Amino acid sequence: MRILIACEESQTVTKLARERGHEAYSCDIIPCSGGHPEWHLQQDVIPLLNDDWDMIIAFPPCTNLAVSGAAWFKQKIADGRQQQGIDFFMAIANADCPKIIIENPIGIMSTKWRKPDQIVQPWMWGDNASKKTCLWLKGVDKLVPDITKEPELEYHYVKGKKYMQKWMYDIRCKPVEERSRLASKTFKGVALAMVTQWLDEEEL
Repeated sequence: MRILIACEESQTVTKLARERGHEAYSCDIIPCSGGHPEWHLQQDVIPLLNDDWDMIIAFPPCTNLAVSGAAWFKQKIADGRQQQGIDFFMAIANADCPKIIIENPIGIMSTKWRKPDQIVQPWMWGDNASKKTCLWLKGVDKLVPDITKEPELEYHYVKGKKYMQKWMYDIRCKPVEERSRLASKTFKGVALAMVTQWLDEEEL
């Protein structure tokens, strides 16, 4: 399949798709950190959306959409940033493509557009993390988890008390300019589930 992985600089999903023989391209306005610039389209993804793709998997920016930033919503509505985020999200959702997957955290698109088809967690595929992630699906089935009951997750402790999940704490220890990029990366288990269940099924 010819696949566009929109808003992915890490190339996590792109590389897994390439390993399985698919013609996959990551796209982001910043350079890729995945090591394969020959598979990376460094540009605005909007002009590419209707370019005869078999599948689009998109990770649009959540800065102006996620409920974690609700304290700043009033300002973002006033200056137009939230509407820009909504318009970008919907441009992907309305692309002329038979299979579209959009990933985003819990946010306003559940009410501005529609509820997600599925909410997944990294621990469902073996990663030591809890991070609710919404999936809006077109032309593909819901992902089937490997694990259905949340396991005991690893936390960073301060004075004997739980402070935060270890994966989040590890990111907090990085330089400020790197944190947003690291926090937005797709967990390897989720990425592997995407390619094995949505891409490999095309081979059957």
